Order: sequence, then C-alpha cells, then structure tokens
Amino acid sequence: MMLENKRIAIAGGGPGSEREISLASAEAVRGALESCGLDLVQMDVRGPDFEVPEGVDLVYNLIHGTFGEDGDFQELLEKRGIAYTGAGVESSRLAFDKFLSKERFSSHGVPTPAHEVLDLDERDRPEMEFPLVVKPACEGSSVGVHLVREESGWAAALEDASRFGKRLLIEKLIDGKELTVGILDGETLPVVHIQPRSGFYDMKNKYPWLLEEGGTDYFCPAQLGEGRTEKVQGAALAAHRALGVEIYSRVDLLLDGEGEPWVLEVNTIPGMTESSLLPKAAKEAGIDFAALCLRIAELSFALRAPARA
Repeated sequence: MMLENKRIAIAGGGPGSEREISLASAEAVRGALESCGLDLVQMDVRGPDFEVPEGVDLVYNLIHGTFGEDGDFQELLEKRGIAYTGAGVESSRLAFDKFLSKERFSSHGVPTPAHEVLDLDERDRPEMEFPLVVKPACEGSSVGVHLVREESGWAAALEDASRFGKRLLIEKLIDGKELTVGILDGETLPVVHIQPRSGFYDMKNKYPWLLEEGGTDYFCPAQLGEGRTEKVQGAALAAHRALGVEIYSRVDLLLDGEGEPWVLEVNTIPGMTESSLLPKAAKEAGIDFAALCLRIAELSFALRAPARA
C-alpha cells in the first residue's frame, strides 16, 4: 500500500460558517482510514497559525468553505513543503470564487445560468429581471443564497446576502431537478438526484441533523435515462476540467424541463461523511467509503509527495 508507514493528519474545522460540518467530515474520514490500518493524527484548524504535527507526510484537507476550500490553507502547506489532498491553490481559488468560476465556465463553453455581478457600493438593484438567485461570492453550503421569485422578496434577500460581502452574484433562476455529480480521478460517478422536502437545497435541507429542521430525499442513480445521464455527466466533467481541479470534486447542476443541464458550481471539498453525496455516488459505483477515502489520499500523495523532496 502506497501510504504504509506514512503519517496522515486529518485536518478539519476551520474558521468559517461550515466548521461543524467540516469536523463531522474529518471524524468520518478518520474512522474510515483507521480501518485501513494507517497512522493518523487529527488537526483542528482555526486559522493560518495552525501547526502540523511532527512527522506528517500528508494532510487530509477536510476544511469546508473559508480558509480550507479557497486555496489559503493549501498555499501555506505548500510553503511548508507538506503534501495535501485534493485541489491545489489555483483551482481551489477558481472554484470557491463564484465570479471567477462563471468566467471560466463561459470561456470553456460549460452550460451555466446567465448572471451578473452586483456591486453594492455602486447600486443595490440587479439589472436582470425576476425570478433570480442571489449568492455571496465566496461561501459554501448555500450560505446566504436566496431564490427571489418576485420583487417583494428582494429587500430581505439583499439584507441577508450582503452580510457576506459587497459583491453578489445574481443568476437567472432555473426551475428543475437538482443534481450532483462526483468526479474521481477524471471519471464521473453516478448522478445523484437531490429532492428537498421543502424549498431548495439550503443549509437546513442539507444538514437537518445539525439544524434540527428540514430534510431531503436522495436518489442514486438519478432516473434520467441514458441520454440525459450522459449529458449531465459530460457537463459536470467539463466544469471540473475548466477549473483544472485535481483529484476529486462534486459538481452541482440543475436539469431544466427541456432536459438541458446547467452547472451551478464545483465543490472541491464536498461533504465526506458516509451519508454525504460524493460517498453515496461512489458506493453506487462499487467504491465503499473506506476505499474512497483511501483512494483520495493515495492519488493526492502520488501527485504531491515528490514536491517535498
């Protein structure tokens, strides 16, 4: 085994809004890799002054959102000559910044909803017509995201979303099936159909165990038919490649009433508990949770370990 006699630090937490979710992912991955007989140590990361335990060969990055998913953590690890899992500095920054992602999708022909950037220092009204979606530039797990179907809902959405920054992404609202596609080592996994029991796939529907409300039903593989499945997977892989993401990701899409897929975003550190979406898709493909966690670690070590020499 490639990682035999190697020490792996499981990094979770972070300073952002997804801290508790990150800690749950870290705990789940730690348990999975323990079953593989690996030498593990935990890291509770709270910011740039983190310490990597002595003798660590690979940091398993499970910090969702701010600091872990935006390239900052990766950049500091690279400066220290320490290998880490998943997306690198540049691809992480591209994926985490919704404005940069949109530009890259557009330039690479990836289907994505029409959008505009709203700078609140210049104006507080979008040029696009309702219905639309309001998103902060750099938040994950649908934090600060609002579906605004008519003008009466604009003020409340703006007030909440603006808490996360002065520049907002405004997207055309597309009604359709919410889907996600995992990518592992350049290959697509089975499509997952996400069906919230109410509203859209926001924090309460993603993490009902954390917020004690909401809930979602998942269907894997999604019942789309062979042609639409291939189209959705193709769009997801195109988005992953457009951002240059290494090792693995999870791409969120909408499928409209005409059967056309629209890429929303690429998650470079998706949830990694056994019930999370990427592990669900991997299991359908015959890859159990421990094997998935190990594969990500092995691919990452093979990519980055030589840089430490």
